[in-house]
Amino acid sequence: MGEQMQSGSMELSVVVPFYNEVDTVDELYRRLKNVLEELGRGYEMVFVDDGSLDGTGEKLAALSDADSTVSLIRLRRNFGQTAGLAAGFDFALGEVILAMDGDLQHFPEDIPLLIAQIDAGYDIASGWRKDRVDSFFIRRIPSWIANRMMAKLSGVKLNDFGTTFKAYRKAVIKNIELYPGFHRFIPALASWQGVSIAEVPIQNIERPKGVSKYGLSRSVQVFFDLITIKFVLSYMSKPLQFFGSIGAVFFGVGFLAALAIAFFYYLGDLVINEHLGNLIFAMLMMVLGVQLGAIGLSLEVGTRTYYRASRQKIYAVREIRSSRGKR
Repeated sequence: MGEQMQSGSMELSVVVPFYNEVDTVDELYRRLKNVLEELGRGYEMVFVDDGSLDGTGEKLAALSDADSTVSLIRLRRNFGQTAGLAAGFDFALGEVILAMDGDLQHFPEDIPLLIAQIDAGYDIASGWRKDRVDSFFIRRIPSWIANRMMAKLSGVKLNDFGTTFKAYRKAVIKNIELYPGFHRFIPALASWQGVSIAEVPIQNIERPKGVSKYGLSRSVQVFFDLITIKFVLSYMSKPLQFFGSIGAVFFGVGFLAALAIAFFYYLGDLVINEHLGNLIFAMLMMVLGVQLGAIGLSLEVGTRTYYRASRQKIYAVREIRSSRGKR
C-alpha cells in the first residue's frame, strides 16, 4: 500500500481529528484498516492530533512510524475540530476525502455506504444519524432545531448537518475555506458550487469511552454560526446589495416622512413645533440609510481586498509524520 501512495494512485483519504482520545486510537485504527483494505483501493489515513494532552499524540506517532498508510499532523495547541479537519483536508491527496470523528461514535464499517454514493455520481455523501442515542434535551432537541434552521437558510435539504462523518470529492472540499465552527456547515458552504449531495443513514451509539467535549453551551455558538453562514452564502460576495437594500428602505421611509411634513407645511397648516418628533424621525431614518449604504460600500471594497489577499490558516502545525517525509 505504501507503493500505491508513492505512485500517486491515491483514491481515498480518511481524515480523523483527535483531541484527548487515547482510549479509542487503537480500536479505531484497527477497524479503519480492515475496512479500507477490504475496499481494495489506494488509501491513506490522515490523523490530526489537535493538541491532545493525554498521550493521544504519542500513540498516533507510533502508528505513523509503523504504517506507511498513516500520516500524522500534530498541531501546536488545541485549535478546535474545524481546524483539525482543515489541516487534514489540506494534507490529504485522495480523490475522495472522508472525514470522521475519533471517538468511535462513527462506525468505520459505514464507510462503504458513503463511498457508494460518491461512486454513484454525488459530490458529497453526508452521514445521517437517523436514530440518535444522544441526550434528548441537551443534544437532540437543539440539533433538530439547528438542522431545520440550516436547511431553511441554506436551501440544502439535509436532516443532519452536524455529523462530521461525510465523504467529499477532492475538487469540492479543497475549494472551501473553513473558519472555526464551520465544519458542520460544509454542505451549505459547498452549495454555491452547485454540488449534488446524498444523505446516508449511519449508525450512532453512545461514546464507548471518554466524555463529550460539547454541551448545551454549543447551541448558542451554533445559532450565531447560522447567521454568519446565511450572510456568507447570500451576501458575502455582494455586501453592498445587502446593506444597501436595508439602507435604501430606511432612507426611503425617512424621505417620504420628510416629504409629507414639507408638503403639509407649505401647502397646509402644519406647525413644525408640533411635529418635531416626526421631523427628527425622518432625519434619523435618512441618516441611517446613508450610513448603511456607506457600510455596504466599505465592505464591498474590503471583500475585494480579502479575495486578493493571501489567506491565513486557522491552525499551526508542530510536526508532520508521513511516508511523504517527516518535518
